[in-house]
Amino acid sequence: MSSLPSTSRAWHLVARPHGWPEDSDFELREVPLAAPAEGHILVKNLHYSVDPYMRGRMNDVKSYVPPFQLDQPLDGGAVGEVVASNDPGFAVGDHVLHGLGWRDYADVPAKHAKKVDASIAPLSAYLGVLGMPGLTAYAGLLEVASFKEGDAVFVSGAAGAVGSQVGQIARIKGASRVIGSAGTDEKVKLLTEEYGFDAAFNYKKGPVAEQLKEAAPDGIDVYFDNVGGDHLEAAISRLNVHGRVTVCGMIAGYNDAEPTPGPRNMAMIIGKRLRLQGLIVTDHQALQPQFVQDVASWIASGELKFNETFVDGIENGVDAFLGVLRGDNTGKMVVNPTR
Repeated sequence: MSSLPSTSRAWHLVARPHGWPEDSDFELREVPLAAPAEGHILVKNLHYSVDPYMRGRMNDVKSYVPPFQLDQPLDGGAVGEVVASNDPGFAVGDHVLHGLGWRDYADVPAKHAKKVDASIAPLSAYLGVLGMPGLTAYAGLLEVASFKEGDAVFVSGAAGAVGSQVGQIARIKGASRVIGSAGTDEKVKLLTEEYGFDAAFNYKKGPVAEQLKEAAPDGIDVYFDNVGGDHLEAAISRLNVHGRVTVCGMIAGYNDAEPTPGPRNMAMIIGKRLRLQGLIVTDHQALQPQFVQDVASWIASGELKFNETFVDGIENGVDAFLGVLRGDNTGKMVVNPTR
């Protein structure tokens, strides 16, 4: 293994954040690498993912995914190139998707790796538009929200990796109106001019309830929630009878040290017969083949567009993650650890 690295740099969680994460909660450490054991492959990570859900894993609480362990490498989606293989299913040079991100080289059990095709889409797309965020959008809109042609759809966090795809799939599938909220005027412009949203607004420029009412004078049928807080309250007010809400994320409250108060208009759920349902993407793996087929064809035809925000250098990995929590990214935030 002389031509291969003997160590990997990996981000470790060294303290559990209270409120907003601090740089001191993380440490970039070198960990030893050996030749891959039987059934393992050594992967040079070309891209890894930082996502809002990772903030929840930094708390020591039981959830749908185990918490990160202190003094252990962080993990998450990554795509890279096989540089050594001890498994017959993978050859040196193969590109693979796996779950050991936050490091520059990963010793991956072959059973947890999946080959990906760089000729269909850029490798980074398998972390976003063709990956977990994309399936989240697809399943959350079409299955959880029971979207049907003619629905008016509102998406919060609409310039992010999930939200931007939700709005575009709704448009492609025949929504009567697609509305998005975002945190900068540049993102609002992107939603309407590039992604084809019918209306969009900057939630920092005025009360969400007022801006949503103006953007959706006839109400909404579906709300895809990435934010929670005042966005969820506003959506409940604008939802039509039998409206549906997919609760995907509540990033507005992820770094609150105290529990966030719920919407003040919950009683409307009764009279409007609303349905609010939480979404965990791993419940919807059966949709994966259809999702990849549909989205790949929409990308090829130009019907679905996507953006990515890249941060180079593994040493900047924590900054990239904090940037996601601040909303610095347009589309998927991706770290290129070895650049």
